[in-house]
Amino acid sequence: MIFLRKTSKSDLKRISENQVYSLIDGTLFLHAAPSWQQQKVLKELMFIFGNYLKDRDYEIFSAPFDVFLEAKDEHEVENATTVVQPDLTIICEKSKLAKTGYIGVPQMIIEITSPSTVRLDRVLKFNKYEEAGVKEYWVVEPENKIITCFVLEPDGRYGRPKIFSEGDIIKVVTFPGLEIHVNKIFEI
Repeated sequence: MIFLRKTSKSDLKRISENQVYSLIDGTLFLHAAPSWQQQKVLKELMFIFGNYLKDRDYEIFSAPFDVFLEAKDEHEVENATTVVQPDLTIICEKSKLAKTGYIGVPQMIIEITSPSTVRLDRVLKFNKYEEAGVKEYWVVEPENKIITCFVLEPDGRYGRPKIFSEGDIIKVVTFPGLEIHVNKIFEI
């Protein structure tokens, strides 16, 4: 469901705290509950990254978790017109954690698509993440068992995407030494 009325974070108090949404340039996108396949993929990714990051100075969060890409501090949060809730968010600056999420640009974001979120994940969020400077962005498609990885180039744009499917091994650019077998992510 999409509300086409312009809004900001402060207008969202009417929405249930348990509702997952994205607010992009003032347009509100409410998300449907994830399928069990999406939840299984999320669980696997959370486990893989969580184990790798356990003794490192990074944190991993799953939705619902607000990411205020354009805000500079907590004072700007209430008037934010872009607030995303990625399926997975990996951050390294714990000082930027806010009441409901993170203020600034995460190191890495992973979105797990559903038929209703493909445009949001591949176009709107892609553009916002690139513009904000998210270093690595993955779009995971459980239906097709495909993962598309975008890495920010020095010119501030995502380079040519790398696409992985069953049988492939992903070398995570943001975390050298971390290799993920795609089959493990899609074990269902």
